[in-house]
Amino acid sequence: MAPVSLPLVTVVIPTRGRPELVLRAVRTACAQTLREIEVVVVVDGPDPATRDALAGVGDPRVRVVALDESRGAPGARNVGVAHALAPWTAFLDDDDEWLPEKLETQLALAAASPYARPLVASRLFMRTPRADLVLPRRLPRSDQHPSEYLTVRHGLFHGDGFIQTSTIMAPTTLLAEVPFTVGLRRMQELDWSLRCLELDGVGLVYADQPLVVWHADENRKRISSDSPWRESIEWLKESRGRVTPRAYAALAMSSVASVAVTSGSPKVFVGLLGEALRHGKPGPIDYLTYAQVWLLPPGFRRVVRDRVLGRRPAAGEQVVAG
Repeated sequence: MAPVSLPLVTVVIPTRGRPELVLRAVRTACAQTLREIEVVVVVDGPDPATRDALAGVGDPRVRVVALDESRGAPGARNVGVAHALAPWTAFLDDDDEWLPEKLETQLALAAASPYARPLVASRLFMRTPRADLVLPRRLPRSDQHPSEYLTVRHGLFHGDGFIQTSTIMAPTTLLAEVPFTVGLRRMQELDWSLRCLELDGVGLVYADQPLVVWHADENRKRISSDSPWRESIEWLKESRGRVTPRAYAALAMSSVASVAVTSGSPKVFVGLLGEALRHGKPGPIDYLTYAQVWLLPPGFRRVVRDRVLGRRPAAGEQVVAG
């Protein structure tokens, strides 16, 4: 019998209660042009319907790990990493899709990277009912601190610098060393990236082309629709040493502000602004961002963003692998 070769990439897909969506995600993982993969689907708690659906996949590269109780998406991802056999691990959320060349492209970028342990991401299509956006709008510069790339806006809309979970591929050993923070409900990939980027030999690498479709505005409950503003402010303070003062102000006055605004509290408004001024270095865009986050309804901001930045595929344009 010929020896069984180990996979080059482990794909980790956490899921619970969405059998139709996870089957779509699994199909796009199995359709990768890179064939030497394994797909570890972590079912996050008791879920017979999802387990039954996955049993019919019929691809020997797919393994299912069923948890007895829910650990949340970060915990489920960590479990998937613990089961990974490949030297590289890539994440795919169960409601997202990959284009066929995603992993092949990222492995080539990793091989050419100047970093010993590269975090390889890509642009993506952010799909909403109103538009398709291509994010991030700019890629990292070699002379730019990674925390500033990921947080500082050059305009009033998010997505200048950006990383999303389904775009990430990284060394499996790095993911074992720096797991996702269990219990953190917002900014999970940013938190993980900042903690990794503190380590020697770690750096960001991006594919220029969009390789992921992020379904960002579908009618279902999402973790990102929760508004844990107290938790987000505490996370901000804990992250101060990982970012530059410029990045700290931008983070406080944009990402964290968009969660804190749900408090509706003038005291929170003043306190968060004071935090940014005491420990950060805001720029003009940060003040404009902070004002529009607190003064304009989020639905209105999203519509304006999509109309200003959005694009829809031309007739016949291929966006998602079928």
